[in-house]
Amino acid sequence: MGVKIGVFPASGALGSSIVNHLEKLVPESDLVLIARRPEKLDDNKQAGATVRRADYDDPSTLDTAFNGVDVLMLVSYASFETDHRVKAHRLAINAAIKSGVKHIFYSSLGFGGDLTNQSIAHVMGAHIETEKYFSSLKDTVSYTSVREGLYAESYPIYTAFYDLQNPADEVTIPHSGKGPGVAWVKRDELGEGTAKLIVSYVNDPKSFEYVNKAVLLSGPREISLAETVEILGRAVGKVLKIREITVDEYVNLPGIAEKQTYKGVNLSREWATAWEAIRRGEAAVVSPVLREILGREPESFETTIKEMVG
Repeated sequence: MGVKIGVFPASGALGSSIVNHLEKLVPESDLVLIARRPEKLDDNKQAGATVRRADYDDPSTLDTAFNGVDVLMLVSYASFETDHRVKAHRLAINAAIKSGVKHIFYSSLGFGGDLTNQSIAHVMGAHIETEKYFSSLKDTVSYTSVREGLYAESYPIYTAFYDLQNPADEVTIPHSGKGPGVAWVKRDELGEGTAKLIVSYVNDPKSFEYVNKAVLLSGPREISLAETVEILGRAVGKVLKIREITVDEYVNLPGIAEKQTYKGVNLSREWATAWEAIRRGEAAVVSPVLREILGREPESFETTIKEMVG
């Protein structure tokens, strides 16, 4: 019987991508897939994976979710709020330790520059706190924090929800577009790279170089927000530019509060810290690791956007 690899949550965009790539690399019988709605994983179950139900927001479900799992891929709680995410992560980590998990991979985020433990981006707060928690536990369970670069597909949250299917004539954000940019990366390539990291550890834990460390997976080049917007414009046949506005103006844009409210709390002002983090170069680091893992150059932002337009 092989090493059991757990993925939680195994549904969702990143989780399902990691699972799809793991299935190409290890026998399905070695996979334990855990999700809030396990019916979404029925196909995996039929193919031989163990499927279980657990939910970050229902902590009692975590008690036995990780039983028999040797290596866990813990996909971070889907939100950009801090306190609830940190608590949810800690509960899952503690349950994994109690169940005997030996190593945890954690999906962090590509803010913080070159693997620093500081960020001005509100969205990064829960990741940094979770990484610190892992560090405090390293004598109990080993970990690898995978700083997943900013998804190319997540461009809307950095461009005031610009819609390729219903394109506006300008992008109004609290950023000029100049200066350090973002090393955008295709989400499915992050899933592939993360899956290959996990398998690399499983195959030879002693020589795995990211034990009790963070590793950054980024796209192939840094792209300023001005160029990002130009690429979006070309994809929809428009000459598109940024109109810089204040944070106050941003939080009052139509629909922004609605899109960035979490459990009744409007976090659009907190979200705006992401542009300050980009301005400071936190998302601009280009790491060679993803290229090395994939064995090819990661897909360009331009290509991913063209595919999205269809």
